[in-house]
Amino acid sequence: MEKLTLETRTGLPDALRVLLAEYPRADWPAHDNFHGLVSFWLERHLMFRKLLEALASDCEAVMDVQMDPRQHGQRLQRYGSMLVSQLHGHHQIEDMHYFPKLVGMEARLERGFTLLDADHHALDGLLARFTEAANGVLRGGEPGRFHTELKGFAQLIDRHLVDEEELIVPVILKHGVGGLE
Repeated sequence: MEKLTLETRTGLPDALRVLLAEYPRADWPAHDNFHGLVSFWLERHLMFRKLLEALASDCEAVMDVQMDPRQHGQRLQRYGSMLVSQLHGHHQIEDMHYFPKLVGMEARLERGFTLLDADHHALDGLLARFTEAANGVLRGGEPGRFHTELKGFAQLIDRHLVDEEELIVPVILKHGVGGLE
């Protein structure tokens, strides 16, 4: 069996993308089941991406002496805390509530939900490293280490979010939100 860890995969295998073929991403917004839970879910993912972009941009600005380190620290504390707490809460809700119900709707995709759950456990360690690197900057350390950590972290978060979207959204579009909310 192919090893599909968050750190090694480049996307979901075709066997887990079967519904994506029926419900291509470009068609999602026009689907009757898009508005509500799906659009909310995608907005949360967009928020995570925007927070990561803001953190990277701020870090680059302070490294280029275009932002005051105190302002950077305030923004890092605010956005970093928001990212960590919101990701933890988002993942808990998915693992405890949504994933089991979605597996019940599409049992053939169970391996995909197991994969996403494993991602969440891997992301716990990555979030701890992110927090440690951010705290180093807040204690007066050089932002370069944090920037390096942030770039790798953002790539893995994006890989997870894309895979999650490509697995979950087609299931909800096909079956609706009945029993999920």
